[in-house]
Amino acid sequence: MFTQTVEYALRAIVHLAQQSPVASTTEDVADATHVPRAYLAKILSGLRRAGLVKSQRGLGGGISLAKSPKDLTLLDVVNAVEPIERIKVCPLGLSEHGPNLCPLHSRMDMALALVESTLCSTTIADVLAEPTNSIPLCPFPPTEQPAVPNRAWALNRSLEKERAIKAKKSGSVKKPGVKAKKPTS
Repeated sequence: MFTQTVEYALRAIVHLAQQSPVASTTEDVADATHVPRAYLAKILSGLRRAGLVKSQRGLGGGISLAKSPKDLTLLDVVNAVEPIERIKVCPLGLSEHGPNLCPLHSRMDMALALVESTLCSTTIADVLAEPTNSIPLCPFPPTEQPAVPNRAWALNRSLEKERAIKAKKSGSVKKPGVKAKKPTS
């Protein structure tokens, strides 16, 4: 029912809420949420236009929430990227139906209304506060190889090795969330 864009936007917002009030770089958000960086940049731009996130350039800058997680609902995020479209008139364009939906389309609209209501009544703070054994956007990669290695685990392991090699060659070691200083000549 929800597109990948909606999923990515929700992941980004949850991550930013976890980091709040500290700003994150697009790279940090992409790495933490497993969203392609270029695609994430477009999503974050839409979230910024909708007033859900703010960006600050320069030292100490980055992306952060523009609202408190307790004031930001899942519906706010969904509507910022791909609003839920309720069924107001016959989707088949039958003039005799007009705004009087048939039983099928009426039920479909009721289901959309329930989804919309649930998303509207759930804040990002609610998502983060809910007790669970599955922590949203838990640290990745896992410290141990999973019993059945998956593609994401393998890809992240290879990226880690590649970054370590680059850091070793450049003589700088990058700590998560900290930009390496450029060497002075």
